[in-house]
Amino acid sequence: MIGTDLKNWLHGELFDRVPSNVAIINRKYHIIDANKNFAEEFGQWNGKYCYEVFKGRQSPCLSCKADLTFADGKGRVSEERRLNRNGQHSYYVVHFEPVTNKAGDILYVIEMSSDITETRLLQREHDIIFDRVPCYVAVIDNDMNVLRNNELFRKTFGESIGRKCHDIYQHRNEPCEECPAMQTFADGQTHVASKTGLDKDGQTVYYHVTTAPLSREGREPSHVIEMALDITEVKQLEKEVLEAERLAAVGETVAGLAHGIKNVLQGLEGGVYVLKTAMENTDKELMGQGWEMLEENVDRISTYVKDFLNFAKGHTPNVERVDPVLIGKEVFELYRDVAERVGIKLIFEPQEGIEPANLDHEGIHVCLSNLISNAIDACEMSDNPNCEVCLKVLERNGSLIYEVKDDGCGMDYEVKKKVFTTFFSTKGTAKGTGLGLLVTRRITQQHGGKVIFESTEGEGSVFQLKFPRNRLPELSKPKSDNGESLEE
Repeated sequence: MIGTDLKNWLHGELFDRVPSNVAIINRKYHIIDANKNFAEEFGQWNGKYCYEVFKGRQSPCLSCKADLTFADGKGRVSEERRLNRNGQHSYYVVHFEPVTNKAGDILYVIEMSSDITETRLLQREHDIIFDRVPCYVAVIDNDMNVLRNNELFRKTFGESIGRKCHDIYQHRNEPCEECPAMQTFADGQTHVASKTGLDKDGQTVYYHVTTAPLSREGREPSHVIEMALDITEVKQLEKEVLEAERLAAVGETVAGLAHGIKNVLQGLEGGVYVLKTAMENTDKELMGQGWEMLEENVDRISTYVKDFLNFAKGHTPNVERVDPVLIGKEVFELYRDVAERVGIKLIFEPQEGIEPANLDHEGIHVCLSNLISNAIDACEMSDNPNCEVCLKVLERNGSLIYEVKDDGCGMDYEVKKKVFTTFFSTKGTAKGTGLGLLVTRRITQQHGGKVIFESTEGEGSVFQLKFPRNRLPELSKPKSDNGESLEE
């Protein structure tokens, strides 16, 4: 029997008030004592074996944690499935501790259990949501090691526990540029970004990732959870739509090109006739007029064909980390003298403190050149004697913005409807082909941006190229001498 002193202590207030189900078991698996919580949870226990009460069995359990504690004298914790007093299964976390005499002999094992059924159900719901949510989910530590991930993540990127996230996502040895997880570790805030990665088979994956801190009681984040939505199919659809628009525009352009060339050929025929007549009559003045007609129409047909070819073949952006203001400054300096020669003031107003961005330098240069050229032409067509064109580089609400404003002739409703129509131009066949804004829109869309414009007839126009930073493309991979992309 249990010692009197120990029994008196166990039956004191502590024994019955401890917030656990407590039982004392001897080496023959008899429950020799238990507290009130135990009796309320498991029912009558007097004279019963532990395996009868907990499992409804007639013989000892095959894997008994009390047995192990009797054998090695070590305390242990286990999660157990047991029968409660109503015969229903519940889950418990059970602590096993040896009770020894002064000689160190283990006489009893004391079990302390707490019902975790509700917690376990919540955990299971959490696990189901974590694993079945239709996006990639990973928990990483501040060394960028993946500690946990969900089913879709494993299916796409393979087994990755313990690997660096940048190794998994992009097969890199170093952290990614503008890593949202590192930003979250740094400031404890949520961050979002659009990224391009590689799956376990080396195929390109596009995803929109959100990172959030995992911390306790306002402390610095100890871990970060990444939730990434796969937008590969969306990206592919965007490319297909752009390609379809481009091919449709190419078809319209061919028709427009044929009509334009027909007119140019008539001009060439006229120039040839004038030149031939001048040569027959040895008329140098007339010969000069004929030659001028030929040069003008050759230039026109050259412009038509070059613009058509540039638009038809498309453009693959070469994305680099560049200074957005520098591109604007280059275009401003390129057109400043051009504007002055026709009496137009060109102004450049860059906002201070704009950070570098992932841009195709050449592509953005083409876009701004088109807008500035159009603005200058609009001013030339205006009755306003003091026309100005202003190029601004701005950043607002996470978006990089190029703005070109003029106080030229502006556009009416009908013209505004046609500005992105193939071969529509207000400049006449001698100066424009109508492809400039189409090219500008396509390059802007390739950067995840959009073209916004407002125009009032007789007052002027404002065009904006708006690029949300979280939609800017990834940096282009370096090229080898033969033009192939080099792997990291």
